[in-house]
Amino acid sequence: MRLDDYDPGDDIRDLGRGGGGFGGGGGGGMGGLLFGLLPMLLGRKMGCGTILLIGVVAFFLLGPGSNMLSSGTADPMADSRGAPQGVACDTAAEKFACNVFGSTHQVWGSLITGYRKPTLNFFTDQNRSGCGAAQSAMGPFYCPADQGVYLDTQFFNELANRFGAAGDAAQAYVVAHEVGHHIQTITGISDQVRRAQQRASQAEGNALQVRMELQADCYAGVWANRARNKDGQTVMEPGDMEEAMRAANAIGDDTLMRSAGQRPVPESFTHGTSEQRMTWLRRGLQTGDPRQCDTFDASL
Repeated sequence: MRLDDYDPGDDIRDLGRGGGGFGGGGGGGMGGLLFGLLPMLLGRKMGCGTILLIGVVAFFLLGPGSNMLSSGTADPMADSRGAPQGVACDTAAEKFACNVFGSTHQVWGSLITGYRKPTLNFFTDQNRSGCGAAQSAMGPFYCPADQGVYLDTQFFNELANRFGAAGDAAQAYVVAHEVGHHIQTITGISDQVRRAQQRASQAEGNALQVRMELQADCYAGVWANRARNKDGQTVMEPGDMEEAMRAANAIGDDTLMRSAGQRPVPESFTHGTSEQRMTWLRRGLQTGDPRQCDTFDASL
């Protein structure tokens, strides 16, 4: 991808490696997102309503015995042991994520009046977010409580080695997807969905969550279609679309469950099938029009 260098400001932080502080926090934390695909995974019984890109993966990796609940918020200048923040964008992986992040602001700032940037928060292994625990096994996620994207860049290695989705376009898709959840937050879509989930059955709530995730996939495609570098060239290069599609295919609920030795149960899906994820990412890539991303008024 042909991305310009992004000069990180106060919207990008390196939180470093956190220590303890991940004890039980009741229903206000994030642990329900990971265990058993329960209604809490939908944000209906969570104080922050965090949306995870690969919550299903984390469920099978960690198992229901893990304790990842927390209702605390991070000190913005230190990890839980009082260590200072690291330097953001100082590794190749972080720099690439920063460049994608900066490019998303250019696109969405031109499309949404009064656009407000999210923050990008790098961490290593574990730390905290406004939604509670942040652990690398959870994968990248967006926290609406503090409007932050959280990323341990080691996930890029997992994406390539565990899921067979290597390449910079695959990594960019991950970042742009999480920014897509920020778009849902600032436009009010997230609140509308969470209110609907409060009134819904578990299966109905799961179906709403799937539509949320597929819309974020479509928004990621919109970014890729519209993104330009300082020379006015598209950031997409030959083969990039295929790389992004491989990533979308690799993290479909049905594919992840089969990979984990589980029988796919559509009623438990929270992110959509591989085919659905590729379809909506492709729609965004081909149209560049966020109005074409209305997954809530479409047949899936």
